Amino acid sequence: MTSTPQLTAETIFNTYEELLGLAWLGGRSGRHRPLEQINAKYPGLALVGHLSLIHPNRVQVLGKNELAYIDGMNPEDRQEILSKIFSSQYCSAIIIADSLTPSTDFITNADAQNMPLLTSTEPSPRLIDALQYYLTAAMAQRITEHGVFMEVMGIGVLLTGDAGVGKSEIALELLSRNHRLIADDAVELSRVSPQLLEGRCPEALRYFMEVRGLGILDVRAMFGETATKRAKYLRLIVRLEQMEKQAMDRLDRLQAETQTRTILGIRVPEVIIPIAPGRNLAVLIEAAVRNHIQHMRGKNALHDFMEQQQSVMRQNEMLTNNAATDQQKE
Repeated sequence: MTSTPQLTAETIFNTYEELLGLAWLGGRSGRHRPLEQINAKYPGLALVGHLSLIHPNRVQVLGKNELAYIDGMNPEDRQEILSKIFSSQYCSAIIIADSLTPSTDFITNADAQNMPLLTSTEPSPRLIDALQYYLTAAMAQRITEHGVFMEVMGIGVLLTGDAGVGKSEIALELLSRNHRLIADDAVELSRVSPQLLEGRCPEALRYFMEVRGLGILDVRAMFGETATKRAKYLRLIVRLEQMEKQAMDRLDRLQAETQTRTILGIRVPEVIIPIAPGRNLAVLIEAAVRNHIQHMRGKNALHDFMEQQQSVMRQNEMLTNNAATDQQKE
């Protein structure tokens, strides 16, 4: 089930207070206003922008030009526009940029309407860019997948399969081969761009993994700081499947069983590796990752193999024809 984090005006302040030089001016009682509607179809759209009365952004930013425009109004129009700004049901917070100090009626309206009013030391263009970047990532759609997420040869690889198939044991073997663990059991995937999924571990489970028979292991303490990583883009899914001998015999011997899996609207390549006694799965996963890297570079081992076979067959055919021609001449 997909979910979207619910952020509030207080979240913005607590997270970016130092980075953006934020400070409260008024309306602090409305600090729990959500930045996005719970049932929003496309969360993150029009989150931050300059003051707009027609299509208000969730976070309205007022710079020098906006304040100068409001200050130049007559008292009646000024009060009308301030009332409209601070009573908007579509707006969750208002930020004054450039360390500007608004007049007291801004603070009065903010307190009256419970509208969070903050100030920032950043100029409005930089403030908008920063908030758009951070909030889009923070409010990205996310989903939790069962599996083990690792960095293998610089590639984010998600190991999946039925419970008890041996995912954690294989991850332990990969760790001993100097690969890195990101998440065990619960992998939190978020869509950070139209083409990218980022995987990370829930805070409560970070650096730990569970192995049947051994219990909970502290990976960072056992293998060192470099054995873990906080996040990685998902590039490949490896699904481990137990197969009977008859099913193994029916597998295509020339190419891997590959397909794609769609997660949050993004298609991710998936390789199926059969499990059988005597198979070194860690080595097979490394080989699958190496092969995927080759595919990313435009190389296809099966295509090259078939071309080589055809080239040898053509050469043999030419030699056979030449030999037959020589015999006819004799």
